Amino acid sequence: MIEKYLKNEETIKKWRRFKARRLAVISCWLIGIACLFSFTAEFWANNKPLIMSYNNQIYFPVVKQYHPSAFGIDNALIMNYKDFDLGEDGWAIWPVVRWNPYESNTEVDFYPSEPTGTNWMGTDDRGRDIFTRILYGLRYSVTYSFLVWVITFTVGTLLGGIMGFLGGRADFWGQRIVEILSTVPQFFLLIIIISMFKPSLMLLIFISSIFGWINISYYVRGEFLKNRKKEYVEAARALGAGNMSIFFKHLLPNSLSPIITFSPFVIAANIVALASLDYLGFGLTPPTPSWGELLNQAQKYFTEGWWLAVYPSLVLFLTLTMLTLIGEGVRDAMDPKE
Repeated sequence: MIEKYLKNEETIKKWRRFKARRLAVISCWLIGIACLFSFTAEFWANNKPLIMSYNNQIYFPVVKQYHPSAFGIDNALIMNYKDFDLGEDGWAIWPVVRWNPYESNTEVDFYPSEPTGTNWMGTDDRGRDIFTRILYGLRYSVTYSFLVWVITFTVGTLLGGIMGFLGGRADFWGQRIVEILSTVPQFFLLIIIISMFKPSLMLLIFISSIFGWINISYYVRGEFLKNRKKEYVEAARALGAGNMSIFFKHLLPNSLSPIITFSPFVIAANIVALASLDYLGFGLTPPTPSWGELLNQAQKYFTEGWWLAVYPSLVLFLTLTMLTLIGEGVRDAMDPKE
């Protein structure tokens, strides 16, 4: 079906080569389904009904916040739907998992508690459902990794392309600056910068993007240096095309191979980076759901809380494996030798 919208014959060939890698295609579907469930997690794991009927009126608690006074409760500020009596004629449709990522299970004797029918993957050290926190945590990991990838690849493509397109002194001095920045211990510097501020998702994205563009700029610069003297560029210049037109309409589309090839691997590396920051305590502010924070708890409760290590590690392993399979499929599809 996608081939109907691909007009370039070479692009169609690359798409067919990618489809030939079944594991890569299956991984794309699985990653897409997992992201769909995570970004709509309120409909699958929540302590609010999806829809409920009370006093012959329909309510949608999952998408709208109701004050307890709307149900005749005057001694509370937050509505507790689990203990609310709907009456004889009332009814409610609940999500599959009746926990939100910040709610503690007060019915267990100790935290963390092992997996049960109520908490499928057990609870963490504060009694919060691990399955729910893993599900919600995926959206933060994907958002962080995707936005860091977009920012770093945009900056790296522009700067690397400019150095490769202009050449000469601009390329020489640009490369000296890039070489100096590449010698900086980036991860440790990021930790120092993050420790100076109150970390948030957008701040982590911004700080992580400061040095992330360096590697891709090398490859884009090389592509521009290789392509800028080719016949189609000289022909465009002879027809009166300006530098901006040559840069964006001719050189950039023909220099996207490294960008496309490295993207799945970079996104996977960004997921690991966020998990590492969260594990070390420099990531998302608690109680934000985080895979790395669960792994940090696993270290504290290694002997009596095996589920804290097994389930987050398994989800992280499967996510990275699928992204790696997608990356290998893209790499084979973009291989000029094929």
